[in-house]
Amino acid sequence: MTREYGVGIIGCGNISGAYFKLIPMFKNLKVLACTDINMEAAKGRAEEFGVEAQEIDALLANPAIDVVVNLTIPEAHYAVSKKALEAGKHVYSEKPFVLSIEEGEDLRKIADAKGLKVGSAPDTYLGGSHQYARHLIDSGKIGKVTSGSAHVLGPGMEMWHPNPDFFFRPGGGPILDMGPYYINNLVNLIGPIKRVVALANKGKEERTISNGPRTGEKVPVIVATNVHAILEFVNGAHVALTSSWDVWAHRHQNMELYGTEGAIFVPDPNFFGGKVEVAGTDKEPKEVEVWDHPMTAHNYEFAWGTQANYRGAGLSDMMRAVAEGGDYRCSLDRSLHTIDVLTSILRSADEGKAVEIRTTCTQPAAFGIEDAKALLR
Repeated sequence: MTREYGVGIIGCGNISGAYFKLIPMFKNLKVLACTDINMEAAKGRAEEFGVEAQEIDALLANPAIDVVVNLTIPEAHYAVSKKALEAGKHVYSEKPFVLSIEEGEDLRKIADAKGLKVGSAPDTYLGGSHQYARHLIDSGKIGKVTSGSAHVLGPGMEMWHPNPDFFFRPGGGPILDMGPYYINNLVNLIGPIKRVVALANKGKEERTISNGPRTGEKVPVIVATNVHAILEFVNGAHVALTSSWDVWAHRHQNMELYGTEGAIFVPDPNFFGGKVEVAGTDKEPKEVEVWDHPMTAHNYEFAWGTQANYRGAGLSDMMRAVAEGGDYRCSLDRSLHTIDVLTSILRSADEGKAVEIRTTCTQPAAFGIEDAKALLR
């Protein structure tokens, strides 16, 4: 019988609702308690989802809690994760799980000393569409991947988030906020990254909140909001990544990869599902029927409609590794490689030169149909 691990959620803001709703889909996880710097927010979530609201020290001392899900703001991720590890809890963090290699290595040192695991979102690349794209690439459908492009473009997070301040502070910006989805998926599809070069700027010095009770309030912009980078992969491929919150309209695909025998068009890495298209030497992109993967089913209601959403898959896979041993896909090594790549992009833009990536990782194991079924109830 699969063991059910007790989950404590730290941070009860906007994103927490998805975790509360979706974690119960996984057979080895059960949310037991939550906390927040604003205990009224924690009590609200606790009442909504039938869990206990506890002060942070009480949650970390709770023997029923095996793993902490860290949903605080990016600037607090490292400190909160460190405190959880020191309390003897495994940690799974929202992205970015740290803001520097040094912070990541410090968490590794503590985790290794205590026999604990650290993992990090995003896990969207475990979705059926992205895994089918991985399957097609692995099977040689487009030959060897030599180049590609990826675009995450929009006008800004202040359009929809009621408290968007942290998006424009250190740890935010389109590279550190949205970039992890793209880098994680590219590592899934191609492998680790060797070197980057980038340019960056920002379109505005302040943003105006246009949603919620703070509508009309101004938010200062501290970080770059328009970043263009070239990524050189260990396998030799070059991919152009454009990440911007200064774009009102565009006609770019989310992700395209070009191989010696064709091209593949990958859906938005921010989501688990979506359309996959492939072109061969006939030069004609055609939609392919995505396999019957459990994590392609539309199960979650967004403001714009129902889509596939399986947040918690990476956490469940990590706790599977706690029980069985071995690797887990959203591992500290891969998460830290993502942080290294993203911070190196920003450093390259600041210094005006190419930057070698200091870390590396292995390509995660493919996450097939049976792997997904093994985690879901």
